[in-house]
Amino acid sequence: MNVRQFLIVLTISVLAVSCSSSGSHELPGAICGTPINPAVTRPLLTSTDDLHEFTRVDRSEAITAPCVLLAGRDPVLDFRFSWDDMARDLMYLAADTGSVSGIREPREIDFTYKSIVGTDGAISIAPCKTNGGKYFTLTLQVPQISLMDHTHRKDIEKFMRAYFPATLKTLGCK
Repeated sequence: MNVRQFLIVLTISVLAVSCSSSGSHELPGAICGTPINPAVTRPLLTSTDDLHEFTRVDRSEAITAPCVLLAGRDPVLDFRFSWDDMARDLMYLAADTGSVSGIREPREIDFTYKSIVGTDGAISIAPCKTNGGKYFTLTLQVPQISLMDHTHRKDIEKFMRAYFPATLKTLGCK
């Protein structure tokens, strides 16, 4: 091998190694204690750099709490796990202007569980008797979707159709 061929092979090798390590970050197989197929999660993430969770969810205590999937310092998926004695009105929750459950342009979907999906999140509820109450409500917000972006509704619905039933299985509902 001459010097020129050696330099070409060396350059290609360096590029292959640097390209494969810089942009490929592994997606979690579980989010906030719920197993989920990463392929369902990927369309909702604007970044996969330094993915980690901040959670206060304790399924055994069944106390309303947040869980956030972050990319670095930026929240990419924001969940609220909530247990109540009464079923919540999902449209009322979605209309909330606060940061806990507000969902833009909510619409009910045909699903096993009462659910609404918006352009930037979703809310689902199901009977689930635990120490925390008789109903479990899960709110998902995708904070990095811009106000004008209406392209993620189907991705959010697909995610919620997979994530909500999987979460119910982790709660020990009676």
